[in-house]
Amino acid sequence: MTVSTPGQGFAPDPTIDLEGSPNLLGPKLPVPHIGIEPDRVKPWWFVVGVVLGQLGIFLGLMGPATVSIQLKATALSTVPAEQAAITAFALAPGALAAVLFNALGGRISDRTTGRFGRRRPWIIGGAVAMVVGLFLIAIAPGAGLMAVGWFLAQATANMAFAAFTASLSDQLSSTQYGKVSGLVGIASNLAVLVATWLAAVLDHNMVLLFMVPAVVGAALAIVYALMLPEPVLKQNRHPFNLVELLTTFWRNPLKYPDFALAWAGRFTIILASFMFVTFRLLYMTNHLGLDAGSATGVVAVGVTIYTATSMAASVFGGWLSDKLGRRKILVAASILIFALATYLLLHADTVAAFYVVEAIMGIAYGAYIAVDLALVLEVLPSREEAGKDLGVFNIANALPQSLAPAFGGFLLASLGGGTNFAPLLITAAIIALLGAIMTMFIRGVK
Repeated sequence: MTVSTPGQGFAPDPTIDLEGSPNLLGPKLPVPHIGIEPDRVKPWWFVVGVVLGQLGIFLGLMGPATVSIQLKATALSTVPAEQAAITAFALAPGALAAVLFNALGGRISDRTTGRFGRRRPWIIGGAVAMVVGLFLIAIAPGAGLMAVGWFLAQATANMAFAAFTASLSDQLSSTQYGKVSGLVGIASNLAVLVATWLAAVLDHNMVLLFMVPAVVGAALAIVYALMLPEPVLKQNRHPFNLVELLTTFWRNPLKYPDFALAWAGRFTIILASFMFVTFRLLYMTNHLGLDAGSATGVVAVGVTIYTATSMAASVFGGWLSDKLGRRKILVAASILIFALATYLLLHADTVAAFYVVEAIMGIAYGAYIAVDLALVLEVLPSREEAGKDLGVFNIANALPQSLAPAFGGFLLASLGGGTNFAPLLITAAIIALLGAIMTMFIRGVK
């Protein structure tokens, strides 16, 4: 029943149940073998499920990260510097949870035993627990409970996301990497778009503001989990100990330099992006001078433009990457353009100018995300421990989100007085530029 069965010279592994756990939604699919790349492409409906899984997890998380927590901060204070400080305080602990639990989630799912497979239980359990954390933020009377709720939401959602990302390595043939990477990039941006418009509609009710995207997002993630044909590990071959726990967060960059450079490239563009995104609503009110109600609508339109251009760039970038067989140059170029657009935000003094810059940023980020996942899947240190390696890589997603609120909040509140965005945006542009340079030193991928 497996897609890729052990070939000649491959010793049978008694700890693996070759029958596996079949998918519970859709026509029955062959179950992949642990550690072996599938030799068949997945059907279109399974790829749709991948998109739904990414969309679901990001829908639950990106609304609070990009808009909703800022709206909560503006409800708690009318002072710009205090709003920035509250936003930073609420977001920073949760993003730290994302760093820890994304890496742990990948390693734990690699070693999970049970008849439901390695990835499925964590996707479902993490998505449900995320809803609980977001509910705490919705009812929080102050920044303290907001921080607790965001920590819980980030910890559990990133456990789910780690298992989700690892499942792509389990399930996909390398011939699908570019196209699926592009579609996953579209789903990420679509999640931000939907969450932003929901925020514009539901900003009058904090419970609905957080719960609607959370519940819908969890449901979509669960749908994907039920579509997985899961290999089953009958016995954990690598029991945890202190050394194993510590190495969960580490791959030697000297031994795997290409993986390390890909990690650094992702880290820089996410840090640069979230240094702005975390304070986007405050940029509307304190840089462009809009009132809170108008600012939410402008953000929604801007994110729509960003998402539309990003989706087009993702589709084209993923196709072009597979067609040319080149990843590195496309990744580096897109990061470079993103750095330029980040700097241009400083000179966007009208709503129209802001929309133009959002379009440029969308093109750059869409092209980047379409190709970067394909690049990473090609430089993984170990296919059998894909969950661990992708968990380490996803630290490059989560750690910048931890640093951006604190670092960006310092630049904006302390150096910019809450209204001068120059220290924030110039620093973000320089950070992204460094990422473009580092990406070009990857040798194992064209």
